[in-house]
Amino acid sequence: VQLQASGGGLVQAGGSLRLSCAASGTTFTIDDMGWYRQAPGNKRELVASISSGGRTNYADSVKGRFTISRDKNMLYLQLSSLKSEDTAVYYCAALGPNGPDDTIATYRPWAWGRGTLVTVSS
Repeated sequence: VQLQASGGGLVQAGGSLRLSCAASGTTFTIDDMGWYRQAPGNKRELVASISSGGRTNYADSVKGRFTISRDKNMLYLQLSSLKSEDTAVYYCAALGPNGPDDTIATYRPWAWGRGTLVTVSS
């Protein structure tokens, strides 16, 4: 499976962006997906995830500001009320459970797309 993220750019604080991720190849293997981000000097962190059934999960830092959605082989992340601390490279990923008790909040990535840079100017 191949994942390709796009939609990043430079935006002022308070602004909005919509990121997209196109899945191709063996897309039938994908059930759950998510967006991660990595800021300079920081670890990659989960921003939001969505199950095949539409259940969603968000990091506390983005709740109420970001919205994850999917449609067929596309994954989206609507970023609103952006802050300077949202500046990072954003990656989309295919997710899967690590064990029987895992939830969409704890699934692990098994495929990554190339990142797209979001820069928020204050």
